[in-house]
Amino acid sequence: MRPSPTRARARSNPFPHKSLAPGAQNLLLLALPLVGLLIGPSITGAQEERYDREVADLLSGVAVQEAMREIVALDAWTQEKLVALTEIPAPPFMEEERAKAFAQMLENVGADSVRMDGVGNVLAFRRGRVGNRTVVLGAHMDTVFPEGTDVTVKARGDTLFAPGIGDDTRGLAVVLTVLRAMEDVGIRTDADLVFLGSVGEEGLGDLRGVKHFFAEDGRDTDAFVEVDGGGISSIVNKGLGSIRYRVTFRGDGGHSWGAFGLVNPVHALGRAIREFAVVADGLTLDGPRTSFNVGRIGGGTSINSVPFEAWMEVDMRSESPSSLDSISAAFRRAAQVAAAEEDRFARDGSSIELEVEQIGLRPSGEVDPSTPLVQRAMAVTRSFGESPYLSRSSTNSNIPISLGIPAITIGRGGAGGENHSPGEWWVNEDGYKAIQRALLIVLAEAGISGEG
Repeated sequence: MRPSPTRARARSNPFPHKSLAPGAQNLLLLALPLVGLLIGPSITGAQEERYDREVADLLSGVAVQEAMREIVALDAWTQEKLVALTEIPAPPFMEEERAKAFAQMLENVGADSVRMDGVGNVLAFRRGRVGNRTVVLGAHMDTVFPEGTDVTVKARGDTLFAPGIGDDTRGLAVVLTVLRAMEDVGIRTDADLVFLGSVGEEGLGDLRGVKHFFAEDGRDTDAFVEVDGGGISSIVNKGLGSIRYRVTFRGDGGHSWGAFGLVNPVHALGRAIREFAVVADGLTLDGPRTSFNVGRIGGGTSINSVPFEAWMEVDMRSESPSSLDSISAAFRRAAQVAAAEEDRFARDGSSIELEVEQIGLRPSGEVDPSTPLVQRAMAVTRSFGESPYLSRSSTNSNIPISLGIPAITIGRGGAGGENHSPGEWWVNEDGYKAIQRALLIVLAEAGISGEG
């Protein structure tokens, strides 16, 4: 339910550790429930108990307790950075200005080194004391909104309204605050850390940022944690695969009366949609969950012209790689059948020309629930009194999961809604908990042996 808007691997030397922010020492850490009281998806009791004890030990450390308090103390600062980043437009393929600002923020809070890679991702490195592993914490910088969209943040009571305020600008704020809290209290991990702001997660961006990262800098990643989506209970350990096509039918075109009898690309398009929908319906009635959607169509110049071109963009998704292959093949056959049928109706001119272009591919896959990263995320979630549940989605984690790298996606916290719409909103309802959760998952995975 919508809340009422009137509710009020080469790295430079590390930065010197900073002391706690003034007054933070006196801020009481909100009490965490006893670890393990709430049991999530059952794997084995022994595994759950082992990781629950690990998280309990982590939470007993003085430095970790200070970091948890510091995150609460930084609440207003986090909100300030969220607003600042939201008001920097980041349309698809135009994330550069936001990337520059995010990179500067990461540098200001104490990353060992910060740079932008060849496609515009922001990479902030923090050297570990041992450096034998690499853990990545990331969020995506792009939004779905086109150039020219008003991204001014408007506050009504305690609710913030702006396109992209939640998805995924809030994720960037979580990543930034985790780094600052670690720097403020002087926590050093055993593993090297990478704080990642990626481009191209949404729409036709086709995960281009993380695809590039794992092809270049991220090849030696040992664990990947993405902040995207809401809440603090879900753990996405399964990637929802998708394939997308843009199909174009072309013909000679002409006057609707004088050129009548020529192949008509729009007629071919209509046949293709019907042929595909009938076949695809049968493919999605049972078996692994699979979906299909003709999302956009276009073509033609006027009502009294035989079109010279018609096109559509189609999205197909499935839990199963083989099911995705099957429905993809069915779609391509439907387009060919439609082109051939239109040619049979032609009385004059050239045959229909068909172009099928793949414009998106997100691989599917799963991380075994018994994997330490998943188990640690579940144990951390239980430590907040939440019942963790494992889920499937299409996120940046699809790429490392498909490569066999342990990866999960966790929520940004707070409450929000109307993502991907101009009325998107977010309200800071215990938003600090999501940041604390992200911190604990990273620390559990990266290790902090020797910390007090």
